[in-house]
Amino acid sequence: MSAESTGLSARIRYWRLSFRHWRWGRPFWAGLLTLLAGVPIAYFPYANLTLGQLTVRMATTAGSGSLIIGVLLFVLGLTMWFQSAVRIFAGVASILLALVSLVVSNFGGFLVGFLPALLGGALAVSWAPGVPATDEPGEKAELPGGAPEGGGGENTPPALPAQSQGPHEPAEAYGQPEPVHAGARPDEENTEENGRHRAG
Repeated sequence: MSAESTGLSARIRYWRLSFRHWRWGRPFWAGLLTLLAGVPIAYFPYANLTLGQLTVRMATTAGSGSLIIGVLLFVLGLTMWFQSAVRIFAGVASILLALVSLVVSNFGGFLVGFLPALLGGALAVSWAPGVPATDEPGEKAELPGGAPEGGGGENTPPALPAQSQGPHEPAEAYGQPEPVHAGARPDEENTEENGRHRAG
């Protein structure tokens, strides 16, 4: 695979991911359906249907009204895409214009424009922006001895052993008081730092 094709595929992947991110941040399908609904509503009152030698003119007296409804639906679809903060207003307006097009524009462009406009408006009203999930800490796991893993709070250092034992000192010596040396009175004891002193 050449460097050119690798660069092109990377660009296409980047554009696809950018479009997906853009699409997820707004009511995309509601805007697309509303955009598409405006086309048949605005087109059919000005179109001529030719069947062999027979030409059927579908223009009505409200042709300008159909054109206005179609343009408004197109603008509302763009509004849903680029101004998603007013999506509820745009959705309600799309539903109302779809209902008006039943009367004004050949049953809403023979229902080809009415149904997408109705569905797009409903999707715009019901759409809500997603909230990113927050990482909430769960309960701390407990060790078999019953102590929580990690030793409690975030700033608490892990628990240390009661006393470190040297290689030549037995464990039992730390649980008992130091013995009194021979010749010393019972109210005196020997310490490593100060020598003998009177306990008081």
